[in-house]
Amino acid sequence: MSTILAISGSPSATSRTARLVELLAGRLTDGGHRVSSLSIRDLPPDALLGADPDHPAITAVADALAAADGLLVATPVYKASYSGALKALLDLLPQYALAGKVVLPLATGGTLAHVLAIDYAMRPVLNAMGAAHIVPGYFLLDQLILTGADGATEVEATVAPALHAVLDTFAAALVPRGLPIAA
Repeated sequence: MSTILAISGSPSATSRTARLVELLAGRLTDGGHRVSSLSIRDLPPDALLGADPDHPAITAVADALAAADGLLVATPVYKASYSGALKALLDLLPQYALAGKVVLPLATGGTLAHVLAIDYAMRPVLNAMGAAHIVPGYFLLDQLILTGADGATEVEATVAPALHAVLDTFAAALVPRGLPIAA
């Protein structure tokens, strides 16, 4: 199967976005994909804010991305756009870091007023970074990311089928390294 890098772009220690990424990463892993997860929160602030693309943590992200077939990137929406921490990371990666990659953009937020953040804020940057295919993204209201009775993260039952369909579309679009793309 494919190799996927799953990035949570939330700087929050209690991030629903990070919980969503882990939930979806688990679903992809259950589907046979190799998934590595990264929380923007775990990167050194001095590397991000000091704009140091040669920092070992940033080069490790670039290497993980280079080795991946696909990227799942999720962000909370702040002021109608993706997080500044995610922007700082994307700015430090090579110009065409997403060349040949399939990308699934996800966003979380407190109001439906931010539903277009994926198309108007994230998609242009992902495209500029050379993404081969950006599948339709998904916006999820914060309040629909729940904690189950067993403490596990889950999403509201009414949105789970649509979210899973988006994830399945992403998984189906992935082409593992070394396999030819059908003409």
